Amino acid sequence: MTQTLDLFPIGNCAASALIDRSGRFVWACTPRVDGDPAFCALLSGDKAEDQGFWSVDVEDRASVRQHYVRNTPILVTEITDKSGGVVEITDFAPRYRQFGRVYRPMAFVRKVRPLSGAPRIRIRMRPMVNWGEAPAAITTGSNHLRYVGGEMTLRLTTEAPVSHIRDERLFRLEEPFSMFLGPDEGFDADVAATTERMLSETTQYWRGWVRTLSVPLEWQEAVIRAAITLKLCAHEETGAIVAALTTSIPEHEGSQRNWDYRYCWLRDAYYVVQALNRLGAADLLENYLVYLRNVIDSAKGGHVQPLYGVGLEPSLVERFAEHLPGYRGMGPVRVGNQAHEHLQHDVYGQIVLSTVQAFFDQRLFRPGAVEDFRALEPVGERAFELHDKPDASLWEFRGRENVHTYSAVMCWAACDRLGNAAQQLGLMERADYWNDRAAQVRETIETCAYNEKLGRFAATFGGEELDASLLQLVDVRFVSPEDPRMAATIKAVEAGLRRGPYMLRYAVPDDFGEPKTAFNICTFWLIEVLHMSGRGQEARDLFEEMLGRRTAAGLLSEDITLDGAELWGNYPQTYSLVGLINCANMLSRPWTSVR
Repeated sequence: MTQTLDLFPIGNCAASALIDRSGRFVWACTPRVDGDPAFCALLSGDKAEDQGFWSVDVEDRASVRQHYVRNTPILVTEITDKSGGVVEITDFAPRYRQFGRVYRPMAFVRKVRPLSGAPRIRIRMRPMVNWGEAPAAITTGSNHLRYVGGEMTLRLTTEAPVSHIRDERLFRLEEPFSMFLGPDEGFDADVAATTERMLSETTQYWRGWVRTLSVPLEWQEAVIRAAITLKLCAHEETGAIVAALTTSIPEHEGSQRNWDYRYCWLRDAYYVVQALNRLGAADLLENYLVYLRNVIDSAKGGHVQPLYGVGLEPSLVERFAEHLPGYRGMGPVRVGNQAHEHLQHDVYGQIVLSTVQAFFDQRLFRPGAVEDFRALEPVGERAFELHDKPDASLWEFRGRENVHTYSAVMCWAACDRLGNAAQQLGLMERADYWNDRAAQVRETIETCAYNEKLGRFAATFGGEELDASLLQLVDVRFVSPEDPRMAATIKAVEAGLRRGPYMLRYAVPDDFGEPKTAFNICTFWLIEVLHMSGRGQEARDLFEEMLGRRTAAGLLSEDITLDGAELWGNYPQTYSLVGLINCANMLSRPWTSVR
């Protein structure tokens, strides 16, 4: 079976898993999203049929159908055998309010039931330990199995015969049964009744959350699925938001561009909360602000890293997982990310941009106060200090540094938005101070990033390079799309980086050669500026093209081949889903057109 990214995520903001088109768990990490993948088949190459998965196999399988329960991340898989027997599998991670708090264990539930006929099934439960080094050791109880040896001992509790599961025995499915895989704790309740209640309450939780969203009139199903999945990328305990649920899916075939995205990039998280704010989802913003305040406190007015661990860990030392061959055997499999050592100066802007809404938003349990503003000012000072200094850019170049226009503009945005916040708080002297700082940064950018000879902005100070991030100058309100300098920049970026419907990040060789796939968020950035530049129908057509490239789960990874035939890069990618939500909001007909 060829591995693909046609996968369905489930999760509860503590646990997450990816399920393939045959209903197998092929990726899930414990004890949290950046931990050891007990289910690692996605990165097991030729070993993917033997290790690192959890399957419910149906004898003489004929067909498989899958869908999410409406407005939830609860997955239903129906498998039909050649005799017409049908097995239904319902997969979810419990999440609901209980005892005055949210119950979201590091746990998964699989409910299996016969719908028709006399199907025969086999449960294969093959978790691995230490990044694919060895199978977990198994111990057996009367109604449970324990999988021992990894970062977290897992316990599977079920009313099905445990020897059937332990021995991978084929048996007739005559009655429904449930499996609860979670911490090594006793399950002191009726498994069937309890998991049925969990399913009902989890369904109600997600439908209640979706009901709070302000969705556009058009493309509602796509937007809701993207929003749910962005929430699945949150580690709620700390407020972190990871860039993706996976590591080491290559950016293109044989590229070696295999990165671990299971950490919180402050840039990516800013884009996520920005998109969800447009849908009115204040809960992720508020929780992420807690995470950010802890980052700011730890920095003590000094250097802020581009990314941190979900538990605020600053050190994410990059290493290779030698026992995993990689996606389709295309290693290396990386654990950790060297980018935590990088200088990426745009991060100071993203901190302020993420935080500034709190000074204006009356919905929040904890609106921004003067103390929060004072804590942010050192971040602004760093932005001002570094706006004209070289960095690795948002694309995280590993072998070169320049003064990047995008980073400088984000430093401008930090100063500009601090001016807004100060005015809102009535701190007029500080507002004048930050507005002056913003004006100075603006003058530097307009002098150094604008190329007089070419009549447009360049990606680096004093350079000529093109970079799709230049399109973001409009989004952060540095210039309007009608400004002749920006209109020329948009035209040049589209001419230089567009390949058919899709956009490259940049077209020059980097540390790993020339990019060979398009970067999905950049295509969404193009859609936004096309719309704002009066090319509305082109924007809609391109948006529909991107919607057509989603997986069966309604999601996107980071990259796409230039012919649109295949997705590459880590999955599901928050950047890409942000682009989908933002463009749908921008392009949709208004609700007033049907009310």
